[in-house]
Order: sequence, then structure tokens, then C-alpha cells
Amino acid sequence: MPAPGTPFETFEHPADVGIVAYGADLPELFANAARGMLHFMIDTHQVRAAQSRPLIVEAEDLEGLLVAWLNELLLVLNGDGFLPARFQVRTVSPVRLDAWLEGEPVDPQRHRFRLDVKAATYHTLSVRRTNGWEARILFDV
Repeated sequence: MPAPGTPFETFEHPADVGIVAYGADLPELFANAARGMLHFMIDTHQVRAAQSRPLIVEAEDLEGLLVAWLNELLLVLNGDGFLPARFQVRTVSPVRLDAWLEGEPVDPQRHRFRLDVKAATYHTLSVRRTNGWEARILFDV
């Protein structure tokens, strides 16, 4: 059991990395899952909240929504060159997420990347209600 207020814990898997994210509610769980994924990629303390943008994600179920959310964040980073560092997840239903991202364009002079996370996967994926919420996510690196 994690310490109270722990947003996520990391774990290793052969050739991949993963997190167990926690949240009092679904918006907090999804925001903490995003923080956990970025933890592998970059020190988000280096990223300024210079710009913000909305993001809406849809899927067929809650587990699919979590994977779609994390992979959409990777698309925003790799496709748009926008490095999100803060997440205001406004609403989460089993099929739709509405969030606000804060961050800045990637600056190779200031942003030092660690791992190259390619995708959030369905392998060993779980989202379950505990005293709050808990999600286990494996990332392809």
C-alpha cells in the first residue's frame, strides 16, 4: 500500500517500464498516470507552464480511455512538439476525458530527455476502485 498522497510508483518489466498510479477520484488518477509516464521521459520541473491547451479523448471503456489519454499525450509531445508538464483533468467518464494541458514547446537546449516512451500498452493494464482508484500501466520503451 502506498503512502498517503503518493501519486504513482514505478516498476520494471522485461524490456518495458510501468507505473501503478493512484488517485482519490478518476480525474486525479488520470493526471497522476500522466505524471508517472512523463517521470520516465523528463524532469518536468524544467518545463514552464508557458502555454495551455485543451484535450478531449474518447474510448470505448475506462481502460481504453486511460491508454488513449496517455498515448494522446505522447502524440502531443512527438507530433506537435508540445511538452505538457501539468494536467488539469476536468472530467472523466468511462468513455470520455476532458483536460487542460500546461507546458511549452520542446526546447532541446533546456529539456533533457531520459527514456523514449513509445506507447502505453494494454499488457497487464488494470483500472480498479480501491479506497480511491488505482491503475497499473505498462509502457513500451
